[in-house]
Amino acid sequence: MESKTFSIPNISCDHCVMSIKKELSEIEGVSKVEGSADTKKITVEWDAPATLERLKSTLKEINYPADE
Repeated sequence: MESKTFSIPNISCDHCVMSIKKELSEIEGVSKVEGSADTKKITVEWDAPATLERLKSTLKEINYPADE
């Protein structure tokens, strides 16, 4: 299992976090999505077939691009 914490400056409220959780949870292989509007961070745990590139591209598509 892989895990990564993304810093996402566009997060402004809990609704943003809920939207991100919903979208990322729909990716096959994602097992856990946690986040906080206060820290503007999202932590994701996943296995194949999900990939880091897929997570990043999904975040970008929903207008919550992760800082590198």
